[in-house]
Amino acid sequence: MATTNTQELAGKVALITGAAKNIGRSIALELAAAGAAVAVNTRASVDEGERVVQEIRDSGGEAGLYVADIGDPAAAKAMVADVLARFGRVDFLVLNASVRTEKAFLELTYEEWRTPLSITLDGAFHLAQACIPSMLENGGGSIVTLGGMQSLSGAKKRIHGSVAKHGLVGFTRGLAREFAEHGIRANCIAPGQMETTRAAGRSARPGEDLIPMKRRGAPEEIATTVRFLCGPASSYITGQTLHVNGGQMMF
Repeated sequence: MATTNTQELAGKVALITGAAKNIGRSIALELAAAGAAVAVNTRASVDEGERVVQEIRDSGGEAGLYVADIGDPAAAKAMVADVLARFGRVDFLVLNASVRTEKAFLELTYEEWRTPLSITLDGAFHLAQACIPSMLENGGGSIVTLGGMQSLSGAKKRIHGSVAKHGLVGFTRGLAREFAEHGIRANCIAPGQMETTRAAGRSARPGEDLIPMKRRGAPEEIATTVRFLCGPASSYITGQTLHVNGGQMMF
């Protein structure tokens, strides 16, 4: 679970959205290994979320499960209130939740267009507004958003998701500008092709021959990047997008 034996995040609290499986699960385990108490959020994967919480507890960490649709402003704010009531603070907000559906652009309904925007962008807005006051009160914090390589390259049948992820970049930079002087840093991670469980019906991923490193990334490699951005080693980094893609896109 951990990449080092340090506990550099001890005494801190992390709220992670979409943390029941795949990349979110790895992030929850990694930050817990670094010493943080972890609020595990999921919208529907309750059983998986409970297993993540139990795994953290079995390893000696502290965690709780919070089931909420972060696109719903009342649900998002209530969840943060519950996290603050239990843990007393939020130091790290990791915005990982997203909806990854595929549909041809001319067939998209407005509701289908809005769904990833609601989860990815509206959810980021609701949670950042609810969590930043605690960070201000405690002298700083770190916000990490999870974008995506295809938000820059574009992708067939995923325009709605690409737009939502690309919007996170502007959101992250705006937060970085506004709150840097208060000790709150905001950065975005753009993962490339990852070894994750994919929903039924999604198209096949391009071959590994397109990746200079000749392999897909592991969720743990995103998790360790999040840990770095939350920890003291990244204290002078804000407003950046880190592309973790094995060299498939270079900037």
